[in-house]
Amino acid sequence: MKFALYKKRFVPLTLRILLSGSALFSGVGRADAFDFFGLWPSEKPPAINAQSLPYQVTFTCQDCSGTTNQALQDASNTYKLRQEPPLDGDSLIRRATQDLPRLLDAMWGAGYYNANVHVEIANVAVALDDKGSDRAAKVAETMRNAALVPVTFVVDPGPLFKLGDVKIYDSHTNAPVAPDLLPKRIDNLSRGAPASANEIRSAQAQIIDYMRGQSHPLAKVVTLRPVVNHTTQTMDIALVVDPGPHAGIGEVTVTGTKDLDPGVVKSFIYLTRGEDYSPTRLADTRKSIAQIKAVGSVKVRDGDALDKDGNLPIFVDVTERKQHAVGASAQYSTIDGPAVATYWEHRNLFGGGETLRFDLGGGYTVKSGEKWNDPNNLTGKFAVTFMKPALWGTRNDFVSSLTLAKEVTDYYDTHYGDVTAGIRHRFSDKFWVQAAGEYEQGQSHDILGKLDYKLVGVPVSANYDTTDNLLDPTRGVKVSVSTAPYLQALGSSINLLQSKAQASTYYAFDDEARYILAGRVAAGSLVGADIGQIPDDRRFFAGGAGSVRGYKYRSLSPEFADTPIGGRSLFESSVEARIKITDTIGIVPFFDAGGAFSSSYPDFKEPVYYAVGLGLRYYTSIGPIRLDVATPLKSAPGSKPVAVYIGIGQSF
Repeated sequence: MKFALYKKRFVPLTLRILLSGSALFSGVGRADAFDFFGLWPSEKPPAINAQSLPYQVTFTCQDCSGTTNQALQDASNTYKLRQEPPLDGDSLIRRATQDLPRLLDAMWGAGYYNANVHVEIANVAVALDDKGSDRAAKVAETMRNAALVPVTFVVDPGPLFKLGDVKIYDSHTNAPVAPDLLPKRIDNLSRGAPASANEIRSAQAQIIDYMRGQSHPLAKVVTLRPVVNHTTQTMDIALVVDPGPHAGIGEVTVTGTKDLDPGVVKSFIYLTRGEDYSPTRLADTRKSIAQIKAVGSVKVRDGDALDKDGNLPIFVDVTERKQHAVGASAQYSTIDGPAVATYWEHRNLFGGGETLRFDLGGGYTVKSGEKWNDPNNLTGKFAVTFMKPALWGTRNDFVSSLTLAKEVTDYYDTHYGDVTAGIRHRFSDKFWVQAAGEYEQGQSHDILGKLDYKLVGVPVSANYDTTDNLLDPTRGVKVSVSTAPYLQALGSSINLLQSKAQASTYYAFDDEARYILAGRVAAGSLVGADIGQIPDDRRFFAGGAGSVRGYKYRSLSPEFADTPIGGRSLFESSVEARIKITDTIGIVPFFDAGGAFSSSYPDFKEPVYYAVGLGLRYYTSIGPIRLDVATPLKSAPGSKPVAVYIGIGQSF
């Protein structure tokens, strides 16, 4: 999927720097916010007027952390309603004083159990007992239609309380919980840690999640008994939990299907009755079912009680998507030119989750030294794909495609038609193998001459994927391999064995996946016919958005008469550091390397090309919008100092 953009030149993004001014914290400074896309417009207080009393809120909390300051904001209705000013001084006083107990709760939740809070309205102090309220209301009224009424919440946090003794008991035995049912390390629940209510709640969730992961799905917290000691400024905790019984997976029930055969959904469920209960396996089940294009949403939930065999029933609730979909996309590269595409898709053709899709796309290849006026440089592709999942209720899927294409590059032109049909067997939600029959006929033309060809073969492929997200993976590995023998004995014009392999891995350094290291390596091989007998689109080239960024598409390969002609083998690698600056904005420094070689395996006798770059990511609900700027480190045909790529989803 590509981000919609169709321009001849790259338009730089505008960076605006906004100063936050609606609520300030003394002692912690003012925060500057970066607004890359104008998503966070500056917020001005309501205009001064005679009908109401607009005000400006300030929080003063000496030595408070950013998290505590945020908790105060979240607890304050005065802050939340600042764009809706009260009509008179008394209403303003009530609004502000009603916040005082909430702010105290927020401070206790942060571990400050001796905190004191009062509010100053128009510089008149108002306490919890409403002392000063009348005078503050009168002074506020004097500012009507003249100035914003200053509202300042003054917080004296006092000392931060720390945890003392922490005990975790089994509700059935009143004895300490068995060590194998507790994480080896419980975050923020040890002697000396801040006695923050939020952190204690988080630790409770961590304990229950761990117990569920140990096949105790009914685990729960029975009670928490805190004892606050104001003299020592500590809190002792007795946490009583009920681990519940060890359980397995019970009967799986599918609900919510209307036009879709529920047997199709069941074929994508790999749970076995009686296997140990596992939240991870349930999450994998949800991901597996989501692969069915007819399914819109998937919810996998536990039953309320164990069955007679000690297993927990599982319920899979699905909703169906609209059966028809149409879409369009565009992409642009400063060195490869524009391309557009559109598609129409039926997601449940006969009620068995069958997918029928028509794709039509085209573009224009910007050949070196030529103007944008040659119709021969237009490219196009028409494809029809059909898939029938869960043949006869099994884990076998029928896959087929018909493709007609014309491809134009600086170095070759080719057009062909291809028909493929085969069976894919899903061994699990992570691993499948596919075997097919393929027929392709076409013509290619390059510096070596014109080639009319026919390929008839039996391609076999396999895919293993443990990643957590299709467009924005943060953890796991992905491996795909394929081999395709094309034999003259089957009617092919040449004997050729084509093999490809690619692997990528993703490692998150933190639980929130804000810092990710991603790597990719790919290789390919052609064995059999001479290079001049192999169609150009089957030869190996490097370069382009999905290869070595910074170089022209399919421009890196062995040469003949200073012209790339493609290789019989390929090697590529990439590494990226994906760093989130905010929840929606990220940067990605990257390094790419790769090249194609004359031999049937990568012997590195031809040059390997390198490129570095920096990417910008804008994270949306459908995936990150990607902008990559790359610079080649070694000159090559058609290369420029800088190349820009835009699309949706990570580069790999």
